[in-house]
This record gives sequence, structure tokens and C-alpha cells, in this order.
Amino acid sequence: MKISLRLRYIIFIGILHAVLILMIFILLREKKIFFIASEILILVSILISIQIYRDFLRPIEFVRSGIEAIKDKDFSIKFVPTGKSEIDILIEVYNLMIDQLREERIKLNEQHFFLEKLIEASPIAILIMDFDDKIASVNEKTKNLFQKNGNSWQGKRLDELDFALFAQLTDLQDGESRTIKINSVETYKVQRSHFMDQGFRRSFLMIEELTADILESEKKAYGKVIRMMAHEVNNTLGATDSILQTTRNYLAEDSFLDLRDALGIASDRNKKLAVFMRNFADVVRLPVPFKENTDIGRLVKSVGTFMRPMAEQKGISIEMDLSADTDYWMNIDAGQMEQVFVNVIKNAIEACEVGNVIRMEVSEDNILIKNNGKPIENETAIQLFNPFFSTKKDGQGIGLTLTKEILLSHGFSFSLASGPDGWTIFEISNPK
Repeated sequence: MKISLRLRYIIFIGILHAVLILMIFILLREKKIFFIASEILILVSILISIQIYRDFLRPIEFVRSGIEAIKDKDFSIKFVPTGKSEIDILIEVYNLMIDQLREERIKLNEQHFFLEKLIEASPIAILIMDFDDKIASVNEKTKNLFQKNGNSWQGKRLDELDFALFAQLTDLQDGESRTIKINSVETYKVQRSHFMDQGFRRSFLMIEELTADILESEKKAYGKVIRMMAHEVNNTLGATDSILQTTRNYLAEDSFLDLRDALGIASDRNKKLAVFMRNFADVVRLPVPFKENTDIGRLVKSVGTFMRPMAEQKGISIEMDLSADTDYWMNIDAGQMEQVFVNVIKNAIEACEVGNVIRMEVSEDNILIKNNGKPIENETAIQLFNPFFSTKKDGQGIGLTLTKEILLSHGFSFSLASGPDGWTIFEISNPK
């Protein structure tokens, strides 16, 4: 068993004075004066030893109290100088250390508080992982962007979240960034990095939504090009068509028939080219929606009834799942939204064959237009809502471009994708 320094000191002093007392008793017991004087000296020595022992213990007590305060993370305790230089040096060092620790703690708390506020106020979604690569916390932007509260994220891995975006991030390494497009419209830039916590790496994700910026830049780019094209083409078409018509009028009816026909064909082509350019210009000149409270169920039903003859000509049936007892009202521009439904149903008809079905469903949360025709390939799905993209041989890509602009101007979110069950669904979600 290990003997403490305190106990060894007491044993040493005890043995030393016991030996002295014994020696004095043996040597001076006959000489009373010397014996008494010696006993007094022994007593003084014992008192001095006790005082030295107390002085020896005081720094240890200071150190012990300081250690306990540090263990309890209490940096407010400071010691008062005693007037003894050896102890006061120790007290001065301890007080200086406590002041520095307290300042560092305050600084760290302030930095931590600032970092928390900065993360919460960040316009970028931030997900912080724990040591096991599970989500430990998310900021407010993340909850708003993906419409989930904080508790539903805790303790989950990325591949356990029911968002298409996160399924594509499982192989993203620290220091890498990636731009991902979802539902042919939503675009995100994701960057993964890490920080050190207690000597171990912890990863975090920063997700920036680029959808609005990209759509705005796209619209400005193609709007400028279309306006320039329309100006030049219309000016040219107006002049050339006037020349063509004037030339035809000068030609006799019974002569130059082939030339007259050629001029007529050229004039017709001019008119078709004008219509072609007008379709592009309509996307740029799309007016701000004039919103009115509209029964969306009735609007969808009327469009379905209008498009049914076109579908039946191809042997395709249109079904409408609308509750007769419930009206769903939305604040929309009925004319623009009617054009959206017409475009979507027309595309669905073109994707279907004889015996296929187009189904229209309306609820308080969304509008679904589904068909079980030819599914959309993954390569095509990524580009569907790119400006003027079309898979048709003579397509201009106007329909979906115009549809996108109308829905975005209304504040609707939307998606178009084919599911594993063979149904292709165009979903329009009612903004909350």
C-alpha cells in the first residue's frame, strides 16, 4: 500500500521527537534544569513542526480547491493572497489561469452562439452530421426548403430520407460539390465538407437552391433572343409578303399560273413563319396572371370534356376523379391555367395508344393528370422543362415552356415523371 506524503511527514516528525524525548530522558534526567529546558525546546519544535505542516498543506488545499472548481467548470472562484510569498506565487498563477480560462470560455460561448445564429439565418440549407454520419441537426432553411420539422431529421442517414435529392448524395465525399436537377425543374448545388469535433471528423452538407436563379437567367436569355428574332423576322416578312402580293396582282389571271401559285405558296409560308414566331413571342409576352377565386374542379372538368373528342379519335379514354359534393377553389388566372391543362392533356394523348387511359384527379392539395401510355425515359425527363426542348420531330417545345412559365408565375410547384407502375403523372401542387 502506497503511503501518502502527509502520512510520511507525520510519521517522520513523530519518530524524530520520540527519539529526542527518549534521549533527553536518558541523558538529562538527573539534571532537572537542563531536562526541563530540553523538554520546552522539544515542545517548541513540535509546535513549529505543526505550523510547518499546516503551511505545507495550504498550497495543496489551494490546488485541490482549484482542481475541484475546474472540474465543476466554475471559473468564478479566485483566491486572496495570504502574505506568504511562496503561497502567493501559486495563488497568482492560479488566478491568472482562471482569468484566461474564463475569457476563453466566454469567447468560445460567444463564437458558438454567433455560429448557431449564423447557421439559422443562412439562406443556404445546412445539415450537420454526427460521428456516425447520421443527421444531428438542420437549420431553419432546410426545414422550409424540404417542408419537414426538425425532429423528423434526427438520427437518419441521407439514404433514409424520402427526398429524391438525398438519394443522389450518398456517394458524395468531403470536399466535393455537385449540381443536381430534380423533376426536370428543381436545381440544387450541394457541397460536402467537414470540421473537427473532439479530435474526430464530422461532416456537413450545404444545399443551395438554384432553381429560381437559373429559371430567371434562362428567361432573360431566350427572351432577348426571341425579341430580336421576332423583330427581324416580322420586319422581313411584312416587306416580302407585300412584294409577293403586289407581284401576284400584276400577273394576268390566264398567264404565269405556275408563277402565281409559287408566289401564293411563298406567301402562305410567310404566314406560317409569322405564326411560328408568334408562338415563341407568346412565352416572352406572357402577362402577369389576373387571379380570381376559381372552382378548379369545374375548370378541370370543362377542359377534360373539351379534350375528350380528340382523345376518343385515337381510342383513348379520359376519366375524371372529381367529387360531386366538394368544390376546390383556388386563386388563379382561369384562362392561363386552362391553357396549362390543355397542353398537358394534349401531350398525354400524344404519348398514349389505343386502349390507354388519361385520368384527371383534383384534391385540396394537388391536381394530377395521369396516363398509362409510353413512359418518359430518364434521359428525356431531365430535359423536359428546358426552354423549347421537344422530342417531337417538328416540335417547338412551346407547350411545356409556356406551361412552366404559367405555373411558376402562379407560385405552383410541379413535376412530370413516370413511375415504376407504368403511369406517367403530371402533378401540380397547391402552394401552402
